[in-house]
Order: sequence, then C-alpha cells, then structure tokens
Amino acid sequence: MFDARKLTLLVGFSLLFTASCKPGLFGAKAEPDAAPVQPPQPLVIDGVRASYADVVEKTTPAVVRIRAERKETEGPGMMQSPFGDDLFRQFGFPPQQQPRQQPRIERGAGSGVIVKSDGTILTNNHVVEGAQKITVITNDNRSFDAKIVGTDKPSDLAVIKVEATDLPFLTLGNSDSVRVGDIVLAIGNPLDIGQSVTAGIISAKSRRTGLSDGSYEDFLQTDAPINRGNSGGALVNLGGELIGINSQILSPGGASGGNIGIGFAIPSNMARTVMEQLIANGRVRRGQLGINIQNIDADTAEALKLKDSVGVLVSNVKPGSAADKAGLKREDVIIAVNGEKVEDSNALRNKVAQTPPGTAIKLTVIRNGSETELSATLDESDADKAAAGAKNDEKSEGSGDQGGKLGVSLQPVTPQIAKQLGLDSTDGLVISDIDPAGPAAEAGLTRGDVLLEVNRKPVKTTDDVRSALADAGGKPVALLVSRRGQVTYVVVRPK
Repeated sequence: MFDARKLTLLVGFSLLFTASCKPGLFGAKAEPDAAPVQPPQPLVIDGVRASYADVVEKTTPAVVRIRAERKETEGPGMMQSPFGDDLFRQFGFPPQQQPRQQPRIERGAGSGVIVKSDGTILTNNHVVEGAQKITVITNDNRSFDAKIVGTDKPSDLAVIKVEATDLPFLTLGNSDSVRVGDIVLAIGNPLDIGQSVTAGIISAKSRRTGLSDGSYEDFLQTDAPINRGNSGGALVNLGGELIGINSQILSPGGASGGNIGIGFAIPSNMARTVMEQLIANGRVRRGQLGINIQNIDADTAEALKLKDSVGVLVSNVKPGSAADKAGLKREDVIIAVNGEKVEDSNALRNKVAQTPPGTAIKLTVIRNGSETELSATLDESDADKAAAGAKNDEKSEGSGDQGGKLGVSLQPVTPQIAKQLGLDSTDGLVISDIDPAGPAAEAGLTRGDVLLEVNRKPVKTTDDVRSALADAGGKPVALLVSRRGQVTYVVVRPK
C-alpha cells in the first residue's frame, strides 16, 4: 500500500473523439556508391559532455506514437465472484452490485520502438490489449495501420507490425550490463503531445511492482521523467542502444498523477526473449519447476533453524513436477542455478521462466545444512491457468475456535470449503475470522487462508495448534499456509 501514491501504467485513455493521454541503430540504407554516414559526435566542452543531442539524433527516428481504439460492449449486470455467495458472507465479503458501462469507444495513446527495418515494433501489452484498430505515427509524421503479431500479458510486452521497409530501428543492448547510476534517456509520447526526450539515471534494478500481471517482473527503475503515454517507449543508454521498454510510474493521484521521478522499464534482455518467441510462435513458452518459493528473512531463518538468510526457500513441491522428479523437497534452500547465484525469489522465477521448457538445469541446494546439486528438466508453464473455485450454495459447517496467541478463529476444512477455495484436499484448518490487530494479520494472513503446519508439525485440530505454539515457547513460529492453491511459509510472532 503506497498511501496516496499509486503505480500507474503509462498509457492514457479517453472517450470517443477525445485524445489523451542483426544489426545497427539505423534501418535507413545509404545509396550503393555513397560514402558511409558518420554518426554525430558528442559535444564536449572542457572535457565534459555538454549535450545528448548526438544520442537523440540517432535514436528518436526509431520511436513511434501508437493510438489504439477499443470498443466496450458490456451491458448492466452483477459482477460475479468466483466463490459462492455463502462462503463470502461467512468470510465477510458480500457480493456487490456493480453497474457496467454502456457501449463506448476508448482511444489510448502510447509509444513503441521500431526494432527491425521491416516495421516490427516492440511496445507494452497494455498499450494495444483489446484494440480493434492500431495506428502508428512515425517521427516524420507518416501514419500506418498496424497489426498485432503477438502479446504476452505476464511480461506486459507486445509485438506489432506495419507494412513498410527501410525504417530506422534500434538495436537491443544487454540490460544485464546496466549499472545503477548509468545515464539513460527516455523517449516517448507523454500525454499524446508528441515525441519527447528526458534524461536521468538508472536508480535501481530488479524491481517488482505487481501492477501488471506481476508474474515476471524485473524492472529497471529510473528517474528519467516519464508520464502517461510513455508506455512502450524507449529507454536508451548513451551508446544509443535500447536497454528498456518504459512501462510504469509510481505517482500520487493514481492514473491522473504525474511523474515524481520513479519510473519502471522492462529490461531489454527480457524484451528480446519475449519478442523472439512472439515473432516465431505468436506466444511465449516458459520453463517451470513446479514449486512455491519465498525469500528468507532473519525470522524465517531462525524459525526453520537455517544458518543464514542466503538463497530462496522452497515452501512446496508440486507432485509429479520437474522439481519433484529432480528430488527437490520442501524446506530446501536454492542458492544457485547453473552455477549462478540467486539473490531472491523473483530472480529465480525469472531465470527459470526465461529458460525453454525441456531444458536441463542444475540447482545448487542447501538441505539440512549441507550443500548438494540436483538436475531438473523444466516443464512448460501454464500461464492461462484459471483460479480454481466453483459456485456452491451450500453453507460450510464446523465450529470456530479462537486462537488467542495468533489472533485467528480456525475450523476444519470441509469438502465444501475445499471446493470453494480450490483445494486438493481437506488437510489443515481454515481461518474463518481474524483479529485485524493480531499477530496473524500483521504477518499478512487473511480469512480463507488454510493453516497446514506449525513449525513443521501438521495440524488437524485447534488442539494441535495450541500444542505447537506452546512448544515454541513464545518464539517466532513458521506457519505453512495454503492460499488459493499456493503454499508458502509465513512467520508469526505469537502474543
């Protein structure tokens, strides 16, 4: 929660008739007998660069404006929940009547980057998602109709194409070599006012925001000013290479807010991988281990008796998955993939996802204090897996019981509750009520979470929970929790 600040996708929308918000840097070919065109040199005064005009001149011709039209045809009706009404009433979330909007046309304004001289353009998925008509306007004010080659919501990237030849284009650089403090330029179409260039630095790397799909985020953070409409535009280094696709800003006032110096760009290495697959296959195939993972903090390390907080903790292994076949187990700590250290769960997720399914990888694992190496052949990720749960009008039964030390009410998981929550079994105890000021709520637990273990001990009754808490003697306890099929450890400090 960011108080008044909100993360904003950088594409602007308006109602009908209202605008809102292998090789080379150039696609233009010289005449056969013409001498090679020399790139402009940077302006240097007393040994100090005094202008970025040389970089701007090289890169701006390859950045375009994108206008997308979407037609909404929703009629009035009730927004249905994936869970039954009775379960929502039980957990305190009554369904709400939400009137839908009348049919209308929206126009969005964004940006894109030409990455091939044949008119192939890289942009954000949210710029063109659902568009019935896409218009591309080049830097020299030529207008083209564009078609979608492929989109990828998890990474928020899309590839579109216009029918043209010999267009100027940008080469994708190596975003892994980018350093915090490097000077960058952001080029795009803010607020649909036309192409603009701003300068800043790389403020941080490997950021997550969770605003888009959130599955595969590894943002470069920059203070180069970007605003709505910059989505899909270029983040370039001083060599004129494309190192990122501008995507989001952190802004006060939500979608109506402006830049405060915190912007996020999708790194070029991720963009390259996604783009190549979209062009070749129209979709992206990602590797998957079949595990739930989480970062390790000091409390987690203490509760699970780990030596330190290095690596990524495995909280669950899906039966029959690549991880299961490789011998990976719950409470293993993954510290490296193919010999490269993994700093956090997001880095591990992205590293695995960017590896093609069917590839064998080596995992360096700490188990019971000893280091071991496992080999896993990756499965293919199912990016379209829908949230489980079916409508059920039957009330769940069971008596609640206050867990005073945790600040929760617990009850057995009946078959009806298991079905509503999309669980594979009736193991554990469901949280039916929670004290918003209690330890469990402070740790992030909520109604509907299912408690499976306390300090590695399976719990089937509230007496099991009381006994495990008593054994902990007031120290932090590691709760194994299932939330809509995702299993993770949560460390709680009981009262």
